[in-house]
Amino acid sequence: MRVSLTVGAMLGALCLLGHGRLCAQEQPADTAPAHPVLRWGGDQEGGGPFIYTEDDDPSRIIGFEVDLAAALGGELERPAEFVQGTWDQLLAMLSRGDLDVVLNGYEYSPERAERYLASVPYYIYELGLAVRQGDESIRGWDDLKRLASGGGRRRVAVLGASAADRFVTDEYGETCTVLRLEGSAEAFRMLENGQIDATVQDLPILEFFINRKRQYPGVEVVGPPAAPGYYVIYARPEDGKLLADVNDAIRELYASGRLRDIYERYGLWNAAQERLPEVWREWDSSLQAPRVGVWRIMRRQAWPLVQAAGVTVALSLLAMPLAIAIGLVVALVRAWDTPALSSRPGTAGWLHRLVRAPCSLYVEVVRGTPLAFQLFVVYFVLPDLGITINAFWAGVIGLAVNYSAYEAEIFRLGLQAIPRGQLEAALSLGMSRTLAIRRIVLPQAVRVVVPATANDFIALFKDTAVCSVIAVQELSKQYAMAAKNTGLFIEMALMASVLYLAMSYPLSLASRWVERRLRGGAVI
Repeated sequence: MRVSLTVGAMLGALCLLGHGRLCAQEQPADTAPAHPVLRWGGDQEGGGPFIYTEDDDPSRIIGFEVDLAAALGGELERPAEFVQGTWDQLLAMLSRGDLDVVLNGYEYSPERAERYLASVPYYIYELGLAVRQGDESIRGWDDLKRLASGGGRRRVAVLGASAADRFVTDEYGETCTVLRLEGSAEAFRMLENGQIDATVQDLPILEFFINRKRQYPGVEVVGPPAAPGYYVIYARPEDGKLLADVNDAIRELYASGRLRDIYERYGLWNAAQERLPEVWREWDSSLQAPRVGVWRIMRRQAWPLVQAAGVTVALSLLAMPLAIAIGLVVALVRAWDTPALSSRPGTAGWLHRLVRAPCSLYVEVVRGTPLAFQLFVVYFVLPDLGITINAFWAGVIGLAVNYSAYEAEIFRLGLQAIPRGQLEAALSLGMSRTLAIRRIVLPQAVRVVVPATANDFIALFKDTAVCSVIAVQELSKQYAMAAKNTGLFIEMALMASVLYLAMSYPLSLASRWVERRLRGGAVI
């Protein structure tokens, strides 16, 4: 009976499928959309001159790539539709089918061309070197090859996994410490505050922010342009016809002068763009054959990922004890006048009330604001007040402050879970309240909070990923750069996941062992 039903269901499905195909063939061709939209992906968080919002109307996006997408859509008779995505995830979105093309200052690289079709270049970029206004120690590229006056390495900020990142790492990695950021504005701000010595960016970015908008008067560009490259549009391997049409549209826009009009509108036209037709004659937009096998690439990336995992471990092991210490102090202050810790609740003096109010405010503010915002304040805002902290220790402090608020609540609840009779019995034996809390109440409260605290410790391991916003090159940051550079998103994600599991699972085992010891050997 079961077999016959299955066969019947399959025959019915085939009949329905055949009927559906017949119906599809019978439908008139004009029912399909004549002009489907061209979904192009970009990240407006990257700002000008690529994609940014108008000052007078934040709901409207502008930029030379916005205008270029509109012009391409006109040539293809497909209205351009912008799809927002984070810059480092645009190619993944393309693979998923959420986009038709990626158009957002993506440089051509052989690794990307092995997985995606690359259009003819629509812009020839060059890299520029920016320093603080009047900094005589760096006046050109050769100065980056020399150590700073004190013998230390120069600090150079770049966009992570960008052409500038690869160029500075390859050419000046021996004398410079490369800080990999997620945005250009952060680099300019750090440069003005003296947190870095220089930043290397694409010339269109420097031209827009420094020369056109004059948004950072304390920054200047020095030395000649270097390391030219190409901005291209990426499409899926199966969309060869679409990319061929895009290539024809780019050539038509150049021939008609409209491409130059767009670039001149944003101050981006220069002599380098006159070489575009020459570059196009030798350009190959087809999918390139892999130069190196996947396993060899993964082996190359394994050691940098392990090193980044070491940074994750160091962040966690330094931040969590500090968070516990701060949280315990805050919990004791807030619970000092409660029945859990006081034989006469509600009789605390004015000094305790004065200290308790800021502690309560501290917990609410820290719990009510995102960790990324707190890290941004510690690393980017405090230098405006004369307090400069390097990226690693800013990450430790940010994580400790964030988790201390949660630890404070955990310890406060743990203290309240201890029966009041424990404190009263200790006091009746002649102990002072401070000694009774330290010797009797706190040890029992620790037993109660161990599971929750261990869970927070594991969560903190994963939250170290947020430190990437302040240029800490921990595991998630290294994964993101490896995935973007190689295009092996799944493979790199698997390697990073194994490392995260290798770090967090032993901690779970250790926390269970501590629980058993504190509970007298009972198995939890």
